[in-house]
Amino acid sequence: MADSKLMQGTKALTLATLASKMLGFIYIIPFVPIVGQQGVALYQNGYMPYTIVLTLATMGVPVAMSKYVSKYHALGDYETAHRLFKSGIFLMAITGFIAFLILFLAAPFLATISYKPQPNDLYTFDDVVFVIRMVSVALLIIPIMAILRGYLQGFQQMVPTSVSQVIEQIVRILFILTAAFVVMRLGSGDMPLAVGFATFGAFIGGFGGLAVLIWYYLKQRAAILEKVNQTKNTVKTRQSLPKMYKELISYALPFSFVGLSIPLFQNVDVYTIEGAMTAAGQGEDGKVFVAVLTGMAHKIVLIPMALATALSITLVPTITKAYTTGNTNLLQGYITQTYQVILFVTVPATVGMAVLAEPIYFALFGQPASFELGVETLRYYAPSALFFAIYAVTGAILQGMNRQKNAVLSLVIALLLKLGLTYLFIIWFGPYGAIWTTYIGFGAGIALNVYAIGRFAKYDYTFVFRRALLIFIFTAIMGVAVWVVGAGFSNLLPDLSRLATFGPLLISVGVGVIVYFYLAIRSHLAGKILGDRFKL
Repeated sequence: MADSKLMQGTKALTLATLASKMLGFIYIIPFVPIVGQQGVALYQNGYMPYTIVLTLATMGVPVAMSKYVSKYHALGDYETAHRLFKSGIFLMAITGFIAFLILFLAAPFLATISYKPQPNDLYTFDDVVFVIRMVSVALLIIPIMAILRGYLQGFQQMVPTSVSQVIEQIVRILFILTAAFVVMRLGSGDMPLAVGFATFGAFIGGFGGLAVLIWYYLKQRAAILEKVNQTKNTVKTRQSLPKMYKELISYALPFSFVGLSIPLFQNVDVYTIEGAMTAAGQGEDGKVFVAVLTGMAHKIVLIPMALATALSITLVPTITKAYTTGNTNLLQGYITQTYQVILFVTVPATVGMAVLAEPIYFALFGQPASFELGVETLRYYAPSALFFAIYAVTGAILQGMNRQKNAVLSLVIALLLKLGLTYLFIIWFGPYGAIWTTYIGFGAGIALNVYAIGRFAKYDYTFVFRRALLIFIFTAIMGVAVWVVGAGFSNLLPDLSRLATFGPLLISVGVGVIVYFYLAIRSHLAGKILGDRFKL
């Protein structure tokens, strides 16, 4: 099972997503010293609304397009899928332009919501507007890239998406760091200007990713057109474009909304934390906590999400094909495999991150004034990786089964809980209240998704629960081993420099990996989940 087409298609995407998230995290290490923590907070003020508008502009097109293409390819109709792709490029260009105008013009309104002036501020309301407008330009190009990715994914070709993700991220990060360094160290030293150019990196990176996708498409265009021409004369009734768009949008809107889950939760934090902390008498720490939670800890937490992100992209066309052809056994096999793999990888990664929060944060960011806040934030926030991962794959399974309504309903309920409780929880429990409401919201959403999968796929969770219990037991043993090793290093070498901390940290991580995999291999769990290579 572990060597199935699902996992084969996921491998390239997992590696690319992991590389992309690692790059997206690593650049923060030099970026923070260049622009400071308030610079990171300003960056988040611009980037968070962009993420929302981008998701709405692309309307979930990459996954929706892959679902549409996969469905019609399963029916032997390549011509219909290709017609939609060609007209969709023009549509996405228009959508991107409209989205750019909306975000550019709405920048003052968005800045009014997120910016709460404090005596120690290093940026102003106008700077927030400037940063939002700089990043909005990327909306002119990213939606076109989205439809190209989706079309190629529909052929179950994940390498073009994988390579374009990595190239896009590399180009973006090189531009971010170069622009910030030039402005801050060689130029005027104007922090808001440096952050504005940093957000413009999304546009530059988009060009790199688009160039890669165009190259892959042109390389395969002859083979694609051959299949299209072979099926042109076999299609009995040619669908009209409005009918095709109606079907695509019925897939895309739920994908778009569900894809907004993490950005929406982050935006609730960005737009709520400062106001709530001001009401609680901690307003001066609001911007720092926004930077620590959404700009620093969140990027670390997203690294274990790489597998879930790749799985959720691969799952939709794969499960759609099994569902369309009525292959119930294959469908349930994919669901079982998905649950096992995501739990096997994410649970130990989450626990290890929480146990080693202090050395991780110190090695990556040094010891700023907000060090204790950063360490505790990372420790409390680490389990969110598991919540995000399970929600992503369960949502993808539901949408692959054409249960979009259930996926949307779970997110609406999750978001209402987050919106309704965050302000109160911050006032009652301090800044960490924002983290507790994330768990409450995503926990409710996961429960609804899991129930819906069980009901509509007639899926029995008994087997997965037994496997999950074993994974949690092995993870607990691993966590104790990592804690003992980490505590030993802290007592023996208490005054290590930031660079020297990487040594003990890597050893602690290595011990955790060895202990966990030893238990998993000896119990035959690894072989059953990951394949024959991991059997004794």
